[in-house]
Amino acid sequence: MKQGLLRVGKKGGRLVFNQNLKITQLGKLGRIEDAIEVFSEMAQKNVVSYNSMVSALAKNGKVDDARSLFDKMPSRNLVSWNTMLSGYLHSDRTKEAYDLFSRMPERDLFSWTLIITCYTRSGELEKARKLFDLLPSDYKNDAACWNAMISGYGKKGRFDDARSLFDKMPVKDSVSWNSMLAGYTQKGEMHLASLFFDEMGERNVVSWNLMVDGFVEVCDLDSAWKFFQKIPIPNVVSWVTMMSGFARYGRIVDARKTFDLMPSRNVVSWNAMLSAYVQNCQIDEAIKLFDEMPERNAVSWTTMITGYVRVGKLDKARELLDKMHYKNTAAQTAMMHGYVQFNRMDEAREILNDIETHDVVSYNTMIAGYVQCGRMDSALHLFKQMANKDMVSWNTMIAGYAQVGEIDRALEIFEEMGERNLISWNSLVTGFMLNGLYLDALKCFVLMRHEEIKPDQLTVASVLSSCSSIAALQVGKQIHNLVMKSGYVKDLVICNALITMYAKCGRISKAELIFKEIDHKDVISWNSLIGGYAMNGYGKKALEVLENMILKRVAPDQVTFIAILSACSYAGLVDRGIELFKYMTEVCGIERLPEHYACVIDLLGRVGRLDEAFEIVSELKIEANAGVWGALLSACRMHGHAELGKYVARKLPAFEPHKTSNFVLLSNMYAEAGRWDEVQELRALMKESSAEKQPGCSWIEVRNHVHTFLSSDSTQVSATGICRTLSDHMKSIILVPEIHI
Repeated sequence: MKQGLLRVGKKGGRLVFNQNLKITQLGKLGRIEDAIEVFSEMAQKNVVSYNSMVSALAKNGKVDDARSLFDKMPSRNLVSWNTMLSGYLHSDRTKEAYDLFSRMPERDLFSWTLIITCYTRSGELEKARKLFDLLPSDYKNDAACWNAMISGYGKKGRFDDARSLFDKMPVKDSVSWNSMLAGYTQKGEMHLASLFFDEMGERNVVSWNLMVDGFVEVCDLDSAWKFFQKIPIPNVVSWVTMMSGFARYGRIVDARKTFDLMPSRNVVSWNAMLSAYVQNCQIDEAIKLFDEMPERNAVSWTTMITGYVRVGKLDKARELLDKMHYKNTAAQTAMMHGYVQFNRMDEAREILNDIETHDVVSYNTMIAGYVQCGRMDSALHLFKQMANKDMVSWNTMIAGYAQVGEIDRALEIFEEMGERNLISWNSLVTGFMLNGLYLDALKCFVLMRHEEIKPDQLTVASVLSSCSSIAALQVGKQIHNLVMKSGYVKDLVICNALITMYAKCGRISKAELIFKEIDHKDVISWNSLIGGYAMNGYGKKALEVLENMILKRVAPDQVTFIAILSACSYAGLVDRGIELFKYMTEVCGIERLPEHYACVIDLLGRVGRLDEAFEIVSELKIEANAGVWGALLSACRMHGHAELGKYVARKLPAFEPHKTSNFVLLSNMYAEAGRWDEVQELRALMKESSAEKQPGCSWIEVRNHVHTFLSSDSTQVSATGICRTLSDHMKSIILVPEIHI
């Protein structure tokens, strides 16, 4: 009887062992639903079963589920606590990791190493150092925690702190030396890395690989190759690092030669070469290699699907996805990304619905697709379904609402966020700017600075654009000072924005100076200066810049000719403007836009050549817009051509139904011609239209304060009142305070 029970016990034990092993394997393969099924069906569960399941959940991004299971465990051992702590580490959830660490009934060296690594990974080095200094004396001689701290310092570029700690280590191992070396190579400090490499007391193949990878990262392939050739016994990582380096910089032939020279290849090697072909869009070569592969894994299939997507062969990609023997989230997401790129959203949604375990990347891909198409309701529906949203999820929604003009919704999402990064703030600042809410963009920027978020080029360019739009020169100057202190003084995008800002604020000489200081000007730089001269009435100067631009062999574009034709119009350079209008298409081959026609009509209209202007409009091969008809109406008003003005005015309501200024122009024409009945009719129409019209808004900057006036504001009833308010610096203002760096 006892022997029978013993056999059953052993059999049951083997079963539990096998089930535990299966959970672990399924977790590693990302087949988390299958792992959950195995766990749920287990008749007997031990602490290892729970630990395996917690680990599988955490490693597959289901940290909250892992914690829920951890809390339900009937009993826990030290491995259980460390497994959950490790889950928080992999998810970068430092606060929860520390809370768990504080509650641990016992800790070992692994526990301490995990929590210190948690803080070093998140860049919280002072907190990591405090914990390091609290290490129990039993663990002080072990290199693990020392290595974690050295690695953290190295990643942040704090090489002096890293070296100081390294020199104090009681016992150094190969990981210690390599952690120090990795700090230099990962930051591109290859001179320091080379010096340290020469003095290394202990080197292994990892040390050599770090040097090769470091040189690859700084685009020094010759030095990388020299180091590679000196490696005593290169391993697969050595070969793949060198091969991938060649591929990254387009040296695909050298990559293939390296691949062919490999003494032995595993699936990683084949995948690296396959990825090289895909990166360089050599899809035919990729197909050949894929067919030759002796073994394929999920990465192989995903890479090949990505390759087809890159060259737009979505049907081939889908065919390959359908041939996979098992479903893989990465491959499905790659396919979904392809459909999103080509706006095939229904097919993308089918793929999403087919994914067994939705991760944050698959959700974000789909949400970004809906945002790209302006389908914000669909994007919001998915967003609300997400159990674990990351920063990308929130930021995509903010940017999406801003793009479709729903800035209030964008602000709601922004305020709901628990944590924000630079992209979150940029999405909001840019959203305000794109929707014409320039003062809000400036206020948002000030709040961002108060939160100690360092702006980047996009932030600065958006804020400068807002300053340009409301001619806020003093605020613009403060932003310029920020640019000089932040190290962006040579950034081309920012320099171009500064040119426009100073030009629109009437400081054309300052705009010229910034233009001259740009080392590598692009077409936008030239356009910004030409446009600046145009809006400030320097037509001849604008023409000189255009000639110089052509001499420098910078090809003008459509924007260039809008700016130069405007300059000719303001300066009355009719013949030169007409020449450039022809030159634009006949020599440069640039397609004309309605804006170009509007400039030429304005040019002809200013000198009374209305017949020619009307003939151009009549013969337009593209549909005229409000700018074209508006320019012709202004010319009619200037020269008292009431009949033509009446014809043109009838065209404008289709484009600008609520704009009364067009009626005002025509009304003035009739008044000057003594046609008072028609004046009365137009005024009646104007009253009807103005009922739905948005109030006009003006800005003025006084002593670094930006003030706003609304035409519908009953508190500002007269010019006298406005002047009095200005002299008192206005009681109610929209203030942009001084920006402190």
